[in-house]
Amino acid sequence: MNSAEPYISEGPAISATPPQIASGQPVSASTTAQLPAQSLRDYVEKAVTNYFQHLEGQDVTEVYNMVLSEVEAPLLEVVMKYCRHNQTKAADILGLNRGTLRKKLKQYGLL
Repeated sequence: MNSAEPYISEGPAISATPPQIASGQPVSASTTAQLPAQSLRDYVEKAVTNYFQHLEGQDVTEVYNMVLSEVEAPLLEVVMKYCRHNQTKAADILGLNRGTLRKKLKQYGLL
């Protein structure tokens, strides 16, 4: 673990929901039509770029594992909720072996 690691989890959340909608403020159909479409890839790119811009000269290692864990944990949570915690269905949706899913759920304290 490096000293810069907590910054990424304290920064803006990676979300597929535009900020205007996520804020809970009333949004009209015309407003949502004007919002730029952004992919998960765009949000990840912005978050990682932001992370590197705020390192302030600190050494950093294991960025790959850090980013994967930041994305994988909420992915597993959402899919498990969607499947009503049916691991067989979740594994199928994710394209994982059920044993692999269980291992990952344990890894992130979700089981």
